[in-house]
Order: sequence, then C-alpha cells, then structure tokens
Amino acid sequence: MVQPQTLLNVADNSGARKLMCIRVLGTSNYQYAHIGDVIIAVIKEVVPNMSLEKSEIIRAVIVRTRKELKRDDGMVIQYDDNAAVIIDQKGNPKGTRVFGAIAQELRQLKFTKIVSLAPEVF
Repeated sequence: MVQPQTLLNVADNSGARKLMCIRVLGTSNYQYAHIGDVIIAVIKEVVPNMSLEKSEIIRAVIVRTRKELKRDDGMVIQYDDNAAVIIDQKGNPKGTRVFGAIAQELRQLKFTKIVSLAPEVF
C-alpha cells in the first residue's frame, strides 16, 4: 500500500531515482494505492544531466509494493521495495528500460508497454 508522503524507488531509466507520492488518482476518497494504480508524485532525487528535474511533478504507476498482493488462485506475492514507473498523460512509460520484476496484473490493467520492457513478469 502506498499513501501520500510515501517514498518510492524508480524502476526505469527516465532519470529520477526517488519519488514521493502526493496523491492517489481515482475517485476522490482513495487513500491507498496498490500495484497498477496511477499516482501523482514529486521527484526527490535525480540522476545528473537527465531531462527530469528535482521537485518536478509527474505521474507514475505502481509496479512493486512491500504490502503483499493476494491473487485469486491463492498465491501471495511480496516485493522488497516500493517502486514505480514514470508515465506520461497517455500512460506510456518515459523510460526505455524497466528494472526488476513486475506483477502480471499490469497486463490486465492495459500497461502492456511497461510489461514488454520488463525483464521478468510474475
């Protein structure tokens, strides 16, 4: 679960390293974001000489959470960190590579470009 003020790692090569969640998008009373949810975040740490800047406000989709994810078949998945991939307004990733494993639930949520860039999908 990711809520406002949560720090996240960035799982792509867009130029940011750390994000802080500002708002969970959806209906007006969403408090927590889970895998596949879109958030609005601010960049806290960047790689030098990249297109993104510190304190820039962006959209991101959650790809990993520390909170376990329960599937319908009974499988429980838990990751080591909270991570997100930076996206544009249309939902396309800004980076050209995705690092680490991501959940297969992103494919059902129409984030197929992120799934195709990932090295492994669980």
